[in-house]
Amino acid sequence: MRLPTWLLLVKCPPMDTLFTEIEEEAPLANMPLAVRMRPRSLDELVGQESACGPGSWLRTAIERDALSSVILFGPAGTGKTSIARIIAESTRAVFVEVSAIGGTVSDLRREIKAAADRQRAGGQRTILFVDEIHRFNRAQQDSLLHAVENRTLVLVGATTENPYFEVNTALISRSRVVELRSLADDDIAKLIDRALVDERGLAGAYRLTDEAREALIVLSGGDGRAALTSLELAAQMAGDGTPAEPVVIDRAAVGLANPHRSVPCDKNKDMHYDVISAFIKSMRGSDPDAVLYWLARMIDGGEDPKFIARRIMICASEDVGNADPQALLIAHAAFKSAEVIGYPECRINLAQAATYVALAPKSNACEAGIDAALAEVRHGPVRAVPDYLRDRHRPGSENYGEYKYPHDYPAGWVEQRYLPDGLEHGCFYHPTDRGWEAYRVESTSRDRA
Repeated sequence: MRLPTWLLLVKCPPMDTLFTEIEEEAPLANMPLAVRMRPRSLDELVGQESACGPGSWLRTAIERDALSSVILFGPAGTGKTSIARIIAESTRAVFVEVSAIGGTVSDLRREIKAAADRQRAGGQRTILFVDEIHRFNRAQQDSLLHAVENRTLVLVGATTENPYFEVNTALISRSRVVELRSLADDDIAKLIDRALVDERGLAGAYRLTDEAREALIVLSGGDGRAALTSLELAAQMAGDGTPAEPVVIDRAAVGLANPHRSVPCDKNKDMHYDVISAFIKSMRGSDPDAVLYWLARMIDGGEDPKFIARRIMICASEDVGNADPQALLIAHAAFKSAEVIGYPECRINLAQAATYVALAPKSNACEAGIDAALAEVRHGPVRAVPDYLRDRHRPGSENYGEYKYPHDYPAGWVEQRYLPDGLEHGCFYHPTDRGWEAYRVESTSRDRA
């Protein structure tokens, strides 16, 4: 029987032979450093103490071989696949790994049937690992529901996307979500130092300068796989070494191996929303340095400059408003610049507009006012337009009463009711005492006096 191409691994209890060690070591030597250094136990897993440290649910479930369905969620290079491999090596269940890229509903149903057959025949459990589970469409995810619910199989899903957005709610409710965090600098340093001396890694054939180690940590961006890949490439740049005569890997070798760090800011994924949120909140919080940093993250990540400019325009009205009406004009000019000029020059226009909004006095009176007025319109009674404010281009309008034309009065203002009955002045708009808004409130008060 030919196995489907999407089926990557089925793990059953092994039968060792005299050649097992040789057969395993030969391909291992040709594998990437990050694969060779994959942790073999939870104790070797670095930086995820909250997710699977001592006393955690996940660690206890793995150690007792009593795992229930779980979704591992976290950035790349944080250990999701490593945890799955540890489960595979420690469980007495049949472990099946599938790809979410090439799999179909019929493929999944075939594996679910096989799991059910094993369960009926001898009570054998099946653990199904689905990497990048968010790539399964709704029909594929739905096909797993019944099997997960009745424990025909235990699902271990891994995803870099927020599962609450990308995985079916019904599947989430039948699983436990465990979030993994980006690795801290100390965690990355531990991975690098271990790889330098471990026989599976560089086996003492290389030494790192302090500057090179720091560069690898910075370049990794919290991604353990990226750190080990950069270390391996830097070792290739430095030349061959031996434990007796180790080669020194310096900052220059690291720079040749990886000249540019790719900071996470995927414009189509979860990090996109986190970074734009930080950008907006930094403008609202009047921190120009933070604004420029998050702006740089978006620009470096390839974010559409018009998208950035639209967010600046929104902030200019929502958070600056009439405290500085010029902010909206500058934000709009930045949008036109992004539209007409594009990268790389429009980065300067975006920076000017974003820092202007950050430094401008703040008022959310416009945003709060329109939201309050909308709430009144949607939930309050229908209020009639006062007769004297109604359109005069109809028969009988001569009976509407007198409309006082403000320009007929010395101050350009006259006491007159504009709100419908039941609403009073100040019910929606509450100006601040900042910027132009405060000046206009004071000026209007003087005019009315």
